[in-house]
Amino acid sequence: MRILLQFPEGLKQKALAHAKVLEREGNEVFISASPTFGACDLALDEAKRIGAEKLVHFGHAEFHHVDFNVEYISYEIDAPLDLLPQSLSHINGYKRIGLVTTIQHVHQLDAIRSFYESSSHEVVIGKPYGFAKARGQILGCDVGSAASIDSKVDAIVYFGGGIFHPLGAVLATKKPFFVIEPFQGTIERFDGYRELYAKRRRARILRALDAKSIGILLTTKNGQHNESLARLLKARIEKAGMSAGILVAGTFDFESLDNMLEFDAFVNTACPRIAVDDTERTRKPLMSANELMEAIRLRDEVRLVAKPGAATS
Repeated sequence: MRILLQFPEGLKQKALAHAKVLEREGNEVFISASPTFGACDLALDEAKRIGAEKLVHFGHAEFHHVDFNVEYISYEIDAPLDLLPQSLSHINGYKRIGLVTTIQHVHQLDAIRSFYESSSHEVVIGKPYGFAKARGQILGCDVGSAASIDSKVDAIVYFGGGIFHPLGAVLATKKPFFVIEPFQGTIERFDGYRELYAKRRRARILRALDAKSIGILLTTKNGQHNESLARLLKARIEKAGMSAGILVAGTFDFESLDNMLEFDAFVNTACPRIAVDDTERTRKPLMSANELMEAIRLRDEVRLVAKPGAATS
């Protein structure tokens, strides 16, 4: 069988070893060298181009159905639990704790839960909805397992590597939020990011109020493509008296976007994290669809107040 392997950045160092195992089984194996941002970003075009019969995608669970033979290997990782005793000094003021993690550590949630329950805490693990598949699992774009339990707990604890996943969760919740990073050996309270990103959001909206033209980002990635939203936003922008263009790419290059000098702002319809993580990478405001609608609403209010004879209080 001809197979294409696809790995996220953190697992690319394992690619050759996995390829050799499959080759010894009699398969012809290719390795995708492109970046991937999740199971929403399958290398389907590459697989079809080389005539692969199967795509093996590592590091993520199934995100959405595609009309191709895809095998998902979530790649469980047994992270050290050494920091759990130390974390008690951070969360002992909170009786009921919510737990979230990534797909790599979902299998460790029961052990973490048992530890906290043995330390007189109540533990809540949220059920998945949307794109997540396992209880307690969060994705960069789906933090329902955290948001759904926010009102039921006193604090939320994320266990896992990096800040990409907990950042999405902390912005969608209101309770105290702690991150246990077992690979770096750190425990951090994450609440401060809420105000930081709220300020950035307000700044983007205010900067976009004077925009005369807006570029709409539309990706060709199989799990992020949303042409209907792009067309809807284009119509809404033009109704508000601005010009709009739909910009198409697989992966957006922000330096290239900066070269599109005709646009005064951009709005994202691709991965929702672009309008969270990448807004500082463009010279012009880069907004989410909701932020665009807020900017349009404020523009309309300003114009109404500025009209001659407008009512004043």
